[in-house]
Amino acid sequence: MRRSTICFWLLLLAYGSSAQDSLWLARTTGQLPFMEYGIGDDRLGGAKMGFLDSNVLVKIVDSFKTDYKVRLSSQHYAYIAKTSLILLAKQANGSVAHNPHLSGNIKVYGDTASDYVVLNLDDRYPYRGMQLTDPSRVAVDIYGIAGNTNWITQLHTAKEIRNTWYEQPEDDVFRLYIQLKHPQHWGYAISYDSLGRHLTIRIRRQPAVLDIRRLRIAIDAGHGGNNSGADGVTSKVLEKDYTLLIAEQLRKTLKTAGVKQIFMTRTKDTSLSMPERIEMLKKFDPHLLVSIHLNSAGNDTVQGTSTYYRYIGFRPLSMAILEKMLTLGLKEYGNVGSFNFSLSGPTDYPNALVEVAFLSNREDEKKILSPKFHKAVAQKIYLGIVDWLNQQKPKP
Repeated sequence: MRRSTICFWLLLLAYGSSAQDSLWLARTTGQLPFMEYGIGDDRLGGAKMGFLDSNVLVKIVDSFKTDYKVRLSSQHYAYIAKTSLILLAKQANGSVAHNPHLSGNIKVYGDTASDYVVLNLDDRYPYRGMQLTDPSRVAVDIYGIAGNTNWITQLHTAKEIRNTWYEQPEDDVFRLYIQLKHPQHWGYAISYDSLGRHLTIRIRRQPAVLDIRRLRIAIDAGHGGNNSGADGVTSKVLEKDYTLLIAEQLRKTLKTAGVKQIFMTRTKDTSLSMPERIEMLKKFDPHLLVSIHLNSAGNDTVQGTSTYYRYIGFRPLSMAILEKMLTLGLKEYGNVGSFNFSLSGPTDYPNALVEVAFLSNREDEKKILSPKFHKAVAQKIYLGIVDWLNQQKPKP
């Protein structure tokens, strides 16, 4: 049994109570704390429910290896890494299970770049955001909250938000709906203010002019530094080197096309953690992100190109890029959704991960080694983005 697990149970025993009739309050801490559905794990980590802000109040009910089990509401639980929580104090289980906190009033407004929905609360409570389509909406569940919202003030300064309302699907789950004016999701972010009493959902507006030259585009060259990724089946070249070559070619292609604001997470063989990349991307605040990777499989007959997305609202971008990639004569490996990759996790901007081809397949590897192929891939990704933008324009 790990030391942190032993400490948790010793704390419970010190107060003369079992896990069934007591719980511990805690607050989130550190970079990018997140909730997982369960204790399952694979090379991409456990399946994530979503990220949380710092200093969010949660209720620990159990301990499993590196995670605490937290109760979000009477019917919902999640798992959070122990390193992302600070224990506060013990509280009787029954005293909080049936006494949800109350929501306050809501204000909807906009500034020059984004729209905002602000919900008044008395503390920082856990939440989960979801993208919905047909029609396009953002739904936010705030756990441990009962509705006491008696009005929603909506100002004309909000340009992308069509309507905002709430419902109470469970006694202690408050669900906020934000309906968008455009079918395409351009991103949202959830955070608390410095006082912790206002939950703010920032909605990114669709650009007024859907021209790739007006967009801020981020490019991530996968792996790098001490993370070499896959290697070639015959050449033994490293994935990290060729993702950078393709990413640099994509940068050149976009620049030639007139894109002025381009950001690359790395421009050389640099070791970067996923939180570091995400933090860099947040500062740049792109309209979209493209991540470049090369695939590998245990079976050397597996080949083809594929694109990946995490959230349903961002799927159109990944599909548009895949359709152009297939014109290179590559076989189709597919469009993969709900992809639990760290850079696919942020909801702030549309993003797509491109697995160009398989380094573990001789036919694909031969293509990957060619500088001419790098230019062709960059051109297809560029054309995929253009097609995606054209899909958002009103039909004549």
